[in-house]
Amino acid sequence: MRRSVQITGVALIALLFAAIGIWGAALAEDHRGALTVSFLDVGQGDAIFIQAPSGISALIDGGPDTTVLRALSARIPWWERDIDVVISTSHAKSNSVGLVDVLSRYSVGTIIRSSVAGSDAYSRALTDAIHMQSEHGARVMNAKRGQIIDLGAGAYLEILSPDREVPGASAAEGCVVARLVYGKTAFMLPCDAPQALEKYLVYLDGASLHADVLKVAHHGAKTSSSPLFVGYVSPMYAVYSRDCKNAPAEETTATLARFGVQTLDTCQGTVTFVSDGKSVRAE
Repeated sequence: MRRSVQITGVALIALLFAAIGIWGAALAEDHRGALTVSFLDVGQGDAIFIQAPSGISALIDGGPDTTVLRALSARIPWWERDIDVVISTSHAKSNSVGLVDVLSRYSVGTIIRSSVAGSDAYSRALTDAIHMQSEHGARVMNAKRGQIIDLGAGAYLEILSPDREVPGASAAEGCVVARLVYGKTAFMLPCDAPQALEKYLVYLDGASLHADVLKVAHHGAKTSSSPLFVGYVSPMYAVYSRDCKNAPAEETTATLARFGVQTLDTCQGTVTFVSDGKSVRAE
């Protein structure tokens, strides 16, 4: 009896390692030479996980609660406990609370954050979590226009806003706007930017705002996604990152329909795109 148990145990261990090897090989094959961008289903909030063709990973925001951990577990192998880059676009609860849990469970190489000074409990918890990562060697910096975060193999994140330190701004006005680029493809990631900030970006960047995919700002609120901005971005796809109970504003849906943009919604689950540097496809 003991012999059979030992043989069974060895067989199970062998099967486990074989499964791990197959899973790891499958992940490597899936991401080889491609940029994968997943807008995670975290409810009424933002959480965007990026896997660059180089293997470098980045997480932008973490949603309003611990849901992000489950969403990440479907994208990161269980044995992996590192995220190369984390960007906190603002201290708004809908984007920042989940990052506290992420920073307590993963080792992070670089953290980029908004310079807006938040004073609520969520902001303090996030500040403490960032400080903890800093003590363990993470590089921490405030976001500023012109910064380029090199993700390797030709992929990079470009910070478009804010263009200066903005400690006294509102969370939306001072949020971190980024554009993710790989080859001829791009993703516009405008955080919770209000229309006034969108107009300023159009003034600064004009047609260079173009992107294949637009993350709809502020979960589809009518205070964002002006026709001017959407027209200059001119996306093929737009993604609402929201809870099913919070429908996007009619003004926003009308604007995207006017420009013929195909919309997807994390209310129905995580939305993933893959870019080969030439074109983008929704999975």
